[in-house]
Formats: sequence, structure tokens, C-alpha cells
Amino acid sequence: MPGTTRVGSRPPVVDHGPRTGNRVALTFDADMTDGMLKNLRTGRVKSYANLRILDLLEREEVPATFFLTGKWVQRYPDVTRRIADNPRFELANHTYGHAAFTGDCYDLPAQPVSELRGDVAKTFEVIEPYGGRQTRYFRFPGLCHDPAALDALAPLGVTVVDGDVVSGDPFATAWKPLVRAVLDHVRPGSVVIMHVTEANAAMTDEALPHILAGLRERDLVPAPLSEVLAAG
Repeated sequence: MPGTTRVGSRPPVVDHGPRTGNRVALTFDADMTDGMLKNLRTGRVKSYANLRILDLLEREEVPATFFLTGKWVQRYPDVTRRIADNPRFELANHTYGHAAFTGDCYDLPAQPVSELRGDVAKTFEVIEPYGGRQTRYFRFPGLCHDPAALDALAPLGVTVVDGDVVSGDPFATAWKPLVRAVLDHVRPGSVVIMHVTEANAAMTDEALPHILAGLRERDLVPAPLSEVLAAG
């Protein structure tokens, strides 16, 4: 399975693939905290699943990799099934409830690092029944990790994926800065970080067509994360 590493050793942390060829990975985080679930229950927020992103990726036949939180999967099982059923999409792990496992990680809810292994293992169990292109890739919420957090993952045999191109889409109020953030920094082998959480990243679906057009102009081709990291 892509991303599998030797159990018992500190997992590798990768930002990008080889700088050869012309492939890049588009990755989309699917965050979900208890606070976000409360927003949905109370009607404060309509959706944390941006179906317009999926519509575009499917229509344009664009590969992508989705880093899913367990609580997002449980809240959106039909959307998760749609992702898993697309042979161009990969599924990866983004913790169960998008908690921080280091101190001072933005405003994310905190969780003891001693609970990290169980949290991530539980998320794999939630994702696995959906099938599709499963991976052992894992991304920390906020990209926040330290040696203790990495050591806690050693029994799981995962690869930690950060990324080298940060779109800045969470809570963005305009789409043009997202396009610039991606296209100004993307290179062969890049791992681009975006979000599929509609209410918290409302501009992503507007930016995405322009990002795809800019990649084409640069002769860069989106590919599944596993293929980008394995390229050489």
C-alpha cells in the first residue's frame, strides 16, 4: 500500500517528490472537529463538503489525494464513497478529529500525544471499509509535529506528508491570492495543500479552475500523491 514504511521506526516526513518530470500532487484536507460538527447541528454552517471541487475534478478527470478526518468521513459517508469510487482519487489519513498533538498549533483543539497512535489507527479503520485507493499517508493537522509526535506513529508504518505549496485557502475571502500562492511556488514534484471543507475554505472551488489552467500553462500534470512521490 502506498506510504507503508517499516513498523517500529520513526516515520519519514516528506514535503515533495523528486524534482524531475512534470507531475504534481493536488491534495485536499477534509477537516472536522467537534466545534465544526456543532456548527452543522445548529445550522450555523451549511456544509463542510465542497461538492463543486469534486464536480470539477471528476469532469476534468483530474487525479487528487484526500486527507480525511474520521469525523468527516462519518459525517459525509456518501461523499467519502464518491471519493473512494473514483479510480483517480486516493484516500489518506488526517486524524480522527483534527486535534493538535503539539503545543500552540493555531487554534486547533489539543489532544495528548499519548493518544495519537490510537487516534490515527482509528481513522484508518474508519476509512478502510470504503475501499478505493487506500494509502498509509498521514498528515498532521496544521502540519504541526515534533519528534515526540513522530515517534508515537512508529508502530503504524506510515509516511507523514506535509507539502511544499500551501494554498492558504482556509478562511480566505478572495480566490486570486490562492491561485498566486500555488502557481508562484509549484514545481515538478510539488505537493499542493488545499481544503475540501466548504464553509472553512469557501474560495477553493473558485480558485481551482485557474490553478488547473496555470498548471497546464506550465506543462505540469496533476497525478496521485503516490505516483508523484515515487517518480524519479
